[in-house]
Amino acid sequence: MKDSINRRKFLRGSAVAGAAALATPALADGHGVTLKMQAAWGGGIFLENAQSFAARVNEMSGGSLTIEVLSVDSVVKTSQMQDAVHRGVLDAAHMVTAYWYGKSKTASLFGTGPCFGWSSQEVLGWIYAGGGQELFDELMAELQLNVVSFFNSPMPAQPLGWFNQQITDASQMNGLKYRTVGLAADVMLEMGMSVVQLPGGEIQPAMKSGLIDAAEFNNPTSDRDFGMQDVSKNYMLASYHQSQEFFEITFNKDKFNALSPEHQAIIKNASMAENSGFYWGNTKRYSDDLLKLQESDGVAVHRTPDSVLEEQLKAWDVVANRIAGEDPFFAKVMESQKAYAKDVMNYLNLNQPDYKLAYNHYFS
Repeated sequence: MKDSINRRKFLRGSAVAGAAALATPALADGHGVTLKMQAAWGGGIFLENAQSFAARVNEMSGGSLTIEVLSVDSVVKTSQMQDAVHRGVLDAAHMVTAYWYGKSKTASLFGTGPCFGWSSQEVLGWIYAGGGQELFDELMAELQLNVVSFFNSPMPAQPLGWFNQQITDASQMNGLKYRTVGLAADVMLEMGMSVVQLPGGEIQPAMKSGLIDAAEFNNPTSDRDFGMQDVSKNYMLASYHQSQEFFEITFNKDKFNALSPEHQAIIKNASMAENSGFYWGNTKRYSDDLLKLQESDGVAVHRTPDSVLEEQLKAWDVVANRIAGEDPFFAKVMESQKAYAKDVMNYLNLNQPDYKLAYNHYFS
């Protein structure tokens, strides 16, 4: 019963709670700065992550800079958030680039692009140290968007998702109505699926009603909060459809530039600190909730077979090469990513021992 109550609260969300839980008052003398940041999340762990970033900013500034977090749909719909930040209706937004990739499919390369043998950790490395941020800024200028964005919070690869039966062969996915977002939708279409793009809170009801046959969102914690275990008992882990995502925190460029250099530095460094805080905290939560799904909810957890993953890679090749042939800037960004991944992953693959071998030595 408690889980059901928590789940309803999660799906309903609360703008008031989202803002009140985090916002600290501006300085009493009136010189404090408050920025309102709407999140794409109505509750659950991702809204907590948005609040964590804001708390870092508030604490590091000693209260002179306050990020006030508003939950999903508080001011505008999620699909309108980037435009609202561009126009100054919102000071900032906490989301993922897959939510606005309709303006430019290059956006998907910043978190939901093809996997060149790297994880979200290395893609963020490309952004911070491999020229990725400069390419993103170039994209914003090309789209004439008045925003400044920071990227953080490396997510583990997203599960293939929830199905009515265990997937042992890619042919089983053909014709299924499947929920995903971003460029992953093109990939799944290439694999023969019928794709429906839905916001997180609508996934479980859609699967329950039969509107969709299968779905993914992001992780065991969010999936359990949504109640996916109530509509499916087969959870497929491992996928390349969104294997290296992270958050985008975007600010209105005029308002960001009007901040003091100290406040700008605080935002930048709070974003970098979230990389560690997110990964350490969330991977623990995900592992705990995966066990709850198995032990308390009766979910059968399966690893996606390599044969299915190989078909995903082939689909990615078709989709990415097609878009690159149509969009020179997409091709430019993808080549930059490939060059970074080739060198960095060459070193890591040669140097890292087989951690699974060690895991099996102790726990299998």
